[in-house]
Order: sequence, then C-alpha cells, then structure tokens
Amino acid sequence: MHLNNLRDRPGSRLKSKRLGRGIGSGKGKTSGKGVKGQKARAGVALNGFEGGQLPIYRRLPKRGFWNPFRKEYAPINLGALAYAIEAGKLDATQPITEDTLRAAGLVSGRKVAGVRLLATGKIGRAITITVSGASAAAKAAVEQAGGAVTTTVVRPEKAEAAA
Repeated sequence: MHLNNLRDRPGSRLKSKRLGRGIGSGKGKTSGKGVKGQKARAGVALNGFEGGQLPIYRRLPKRGFWNPFRKEYAPINLGALAYAIEAGKLDATQPITEDTLRAAGLVSGRKVAGVRLLATGKIGRAITITVSGASAAAKAAVEQAGGAVTTTVVRPEKAEAAA
C-alpha cells in the first residue's frame, strides 16, 4: 500500500450538480430555479415565510417562561475533584475555593455564577472546600472522608425556614 494508491470508497463523494450548462443537461438556463421571482434571485433565504399565510411559529401557542436573571452554576463531581488532587492540580491540604478550582481548570465559562458540588464519584481523603452549593449526598461523602463543605449561597426556602 502506497500513498499514490489511496482512493475514496466508491460513492463516498457526491458529484456536484452542474448548473447552467445547456438545455440538454436538464439544469440549464434557469438552473432549476424556475422563472423570475424573489426565490430565483441570489442571496434569498426565506426561512419561516409561508407565502403570506400566518407562519406556523406564530400560529402555535407559546409555552414556558425564560428567566433573564437565572443563575448558572458549574457542576463539579467528587470524582473529578479526586482526580485533580491525584494529578497534582489541587492541594488537598489547603482549603479549596472556587478560585482554586478555576485556576486548576475544573471550572470554565465566564457567565458562571458559582460552583455546585455533586456526588458522582468517590473522594478518598479529607478536604476543606468552599463552593456556592453542594448536594446533600456530596456533603455527606466529603464529611464521611473526614472533610468539610461550606456553601456560600443560601437557598431561599432554607432562609425562610431559619427565620
């Protein structure tokens, strides 16, 4: 086998449609675009236009609600945290914060409001971690390993119950 013997598999590349090459080709003169009109011209894309009929996106009812003030939290799994500690990206003896997680490359994205710790995976050593939120199972797993989890964001229903 040599480089000059390499070929595409038969049928893997479609031949391009040759437009405007004479009446005998079947795609000559108007090149399959019909006669005149807006859609026969270049640069026209009429997505959603239904010839004056009310388009389907306006006929169908709108559902749901989009909250412009919603906060997105970056998820961090315990398994990813343990892997980063073993790889030397994080120091388990020092307190772990959202800034150290971002510096270690575990949190990406600019529009992230914070970090939420989730319980997927296992952690084998005691760590002290401060994040925006944590699931109950993640807190239990870290505390079982001898560590501590501190959350900075208080959920509204918890605040009402405490008051």
